[in-house]
Amino acid sequence: MAPRRMRGEDAGTASRILDVAEQLVQVRGFNGFSYADIAAELHITKAALHYHFASKADLGEALISRYASRFASALAGIDASGATSRARLAAYADLYVQVLRDRRMCLCGMLAAEYQTLPQPMRDAVVSFFDRNESWLEVVLGQGREDGSLRFAGSVRDTARMVVSGLEGAMLIARPYGDIARFEAAAANLLLGLEPAADEALASPGPAA
Repeated sequence: MAPRRMRGEDAGTASRILDVAEQLVQVRGFNGFSYADIAAELHITKAALHYHFASKADLGEALISRYASRFASALAGIDASGATSRARLAAYADLYVQVLRDRRMCLCGMLAAEYQTLPQPMRDAVVSFFDRNESWLEVVLGQGREDGSLRFAGSVRDTARMVVSGLEGAMLIARPYGDIARFEAAAANLLLGLEPAADEALASPGPAA
């Protein structure tokens, strides 16, 4: 059930609840916090939380929806920049770096780790988030292959899935080390593997066979 329409102070409280809950998920995971944790952080009652989000499942759906919307806006901004396919891929990887700088993890990456314990609507929303990311990457990869700036052996769909999986995995492994540079090196090597060899880059670009 989606939260009802709110105005003024109610909307501000709901936003603060989402802010705190998002941070908790990105640090502890969805099963690692309770309404009591949010209530203590905001100095409100659990009844006030239930007023805005009747259940934790409702809160979870709202979290994913807001996160996915922000991510979609970031992708639209990358597209609007008019950058090359390679530059757009680099900007995409930098979205993950920005999350790591805040000592957090990708919200949907954390939820994917807890997938089997999530309510079905949240499961569907997590899958939808990754599907949209992969669809965006397919377009970027397809354009790069067509103009010769990118080269990869598999289909655009398989390669898009590889990019998402590689970045999410690199983020996860970098976490226990607390080392952003570790992630950045992994991401750079992943994207480097999509660039044509030096001799190919000198040749006239054209659609891949």
